Amino acid sequence: MKGDGEKPEGAPRGDVESPAASGREASASGEPVGPTAAVPVDATRAAQTPAAGSVPASSKPVAAPEAVPTPLVLPAPVVAAAPAIVVPPSDADVERQLARLSRRGFLTLAAGGTAAVLGWRWLISRPRANGTALPFRRVLQANEALWEALWDPTRLAPTYPPSRAAKNPRVNGRLGLDAKADPAAWSLKVEGAAAGPLTLSLAEVHALPAQELVTELRCVEGWTIVVHWTGARLSDFMARFPPAARDGSAADPRQPQRMPPFLALETPGRGYYVGLDLQSALHPQTLLAWAINGQPLTWDHGAPLRLVAPMKYGVKSVKRIGTLRYSFVRPTDYWFERGYDWYLGH
Repeated sequence: MKGDGEKPEGAPRGDVESPAASGREASASGEPVGPTAAVPVDATRAAQTPAAGSVPASSKPVAAPEAVPTPLVLPAPVVAAAPAIVVPPSDADVERQLARLSRRGFLTLAAGGTAAVLGWRWLISRPRANGTALPFRRVLQANEALWEALWDPTRLAPTYPPSRAAKNPRVNGRLGLDAKADPAAWSLKVEGAAAGPLTLSLAEVHALPAQELVTELRCVEGWTIVVHWTGARLSDFMARFPPAARDGSAADPRQPQRMPPFLALETPGRGYYVGLDLQSALHPQTLLAWAINGQPLTWDHGAPLRLVAPMKYGVKSVKRIGTLRYSFVRPTDYWFERGYDWYLGH
């Protein structure tokens, strides 16, 4: 009779370990204990015993590692940003904004209006000089100085063919004119001449070399008209009837430093009067004109003799000249006394 620890006859020895033994070994090695940890003995021996005809791993030739292809890296897809959602302002927001703007606009307008009123009151309270407040007169004087500094005796006003002249030239004022005046009774008084006071007839003026000039008449009001004039150069008149120099001798226009620096021109009765600087008087386009568009001047255009000064505004072109005076003192001027600048060049 066999003992309890002996195996039955016919059972293979060492093929299967008892569960208890497996559990003791697993417990000793620290591995999990239980039926799942049991390993068949034959499988363990097969894994440890090389197969017949096989070569140990240490004696096999080592193959070169295959080249690993570089993976293709694709760019990350561009994801378009979602459009911003614009939330319109509410009516309350709009009303608040309008209220702020209205207050700001009102305050700005009030401040600007107050400054304008105070500034204007200050200006009109200043001392007056020749028909205008002193600050304005200083601005006009600065303008005069600028134009005198820019004066170029070689600069000429634009000229045009006679066909460009206006058929019915516009009249630029009638101050100092008399529609009933008799042109035949007209005469020109010259004061300050080297020969003493002169009284000239229209025929004596016509005796000077005649010049034709088609140029613009510019008005301070902003309009311009092309006019065809006939007359004598004022410089030729001054050479024929020269002024007296300071020493009393006849002054030659070719020596302007000896000439009186100003001229005064007046209508009969001095209803209108202008002052003219010497350099403008000697300009080759400044005329004593007696005809317009080839016809004698009419009374409203200044018959029988008028000044034409294209380098000045039209208010300087006095009509119906009754007196011409050479002067070493700057003469007054009709519009200068009423707030304009004296020079009036362009």
